[in-house]
Amino acid sequence: MWALTLVLGGLLVWGTQHDAALYHDPIMRVTNVQTGKRTTMTDDFQNKDTQTTQTLTGHILNGPHRGRKLTISNSYSQSRAMDQRYRRGSQLFVVIHSHSRQQLTATAKDLKRDTTLVFMIWLVVGLLLLILQFSGFMAFLSVAANGVLFYVAILINGSTQGAQVLWIFGSLAVVFAALTLWLVIGANRQMLITFATTIGGTTLALVMGLLVFHFTHERGVTYESMQYVTQLPRPLFLAETLLGSLGAVMDESTDIISSLFALKRERPELTAGQVFKSGRQIGSTIMGPLINVLFFIFVADTFPMAMLFLKNGNSWGYTFTMNMSLGVVQSLISGIGIVLAVPLASYLASRFMGKQVIK
Repeated sequence: MWALTLVLGGLLVWGTQHDAALYHDPIMRVTNVQTGKRTTMTDDFQNKDTQTTQTLTGHILNGPHRGRKLTISNSYSQSRAMDQRYRRGSQLFVVIHSHSRQQLTATAKDLKRDTTLVFMIWLVVGLLLLILQFSGFMAFLSVAANGVLFYVAILINGSTQGAQVLWIFGSLAVVFAALTLWLVIGANRQMLITFATTIGGTTLALVMGLLVFHFTHERGVTYESMQYVTQLPRPLFLAETLLGSLGAVMDESTDIISSLFALKRERPELTAGQVFKSGRQIGSTIMGPLINVLFFIFVADTFPMAMLFLKNGNSWGYTFTMNMSLGVVQSLISGIGIVLAVPLASYLASRFMGKQVIK
């Protein structure tokens, strides 16, 4: 199977380099790049950047102008904040403004990135199959299935104008958990206990978060920092928090319960009290690193925009409020779910795994 994935992935990567005919927008392959002069710019906050001009020569790969030679200019900054540097061999989307028999006039729109995306997917799938074999294939299958379900949920949410966003994604969370655990663990008692722990821990965390919101009247929760939101921000924020907490709780629940089942197989004489105590010890070991992982993901997501705010003269308080405050709230609610999942997973495993676990 791994060899088949290697061959198919290589063919897909090669195919994305020659699939321009599948796109409606014109695509240009750059054959020559001439770099012009570089100028230095300084804004009102003394931020310095450089602007470089390129002259790109290439030919159109698709559409009615296929094969036509094209020369366009492109400017890019050293920071690459709002622009892109192109190199020889790059394929980029262009916007054609006018055309004649002698010359085309166009501007660069964006880089064609499907080859990079397919290559990364190929690499991930190949490593999963090489290292984990069948378990890796099932893990990838669960991610692909969840991706399809998530896309369907977004379409449903769009058709209802966001009026039922919390119910839609709340139901999706249950389906996510059941499908993922069924594909990865299988239809057995361990899967049912892990599923119950995941749903229970996520629900308790969200309920506790809502109780805090109620008693504090949501002071300090800056929904206005959710940029480009075209529907009610509060239900959308809760749905986002629900999905984030679900992933963290599922990760921890799977680790704890799978460890307890393995322990029970090796030592079937363990009592329910001993299994519960072992689950708490396992949970206390993985709880700290998991909470830190959530924090690092949150920081990595907000870091670029926070740096941009600070570089443009905004205070730390305003930067935190507009970029980090909602992420901190989500991390805290997910952290509550992680903490509550430890005793919940330990209790359910100790009571319902049975006296003997089949190897």
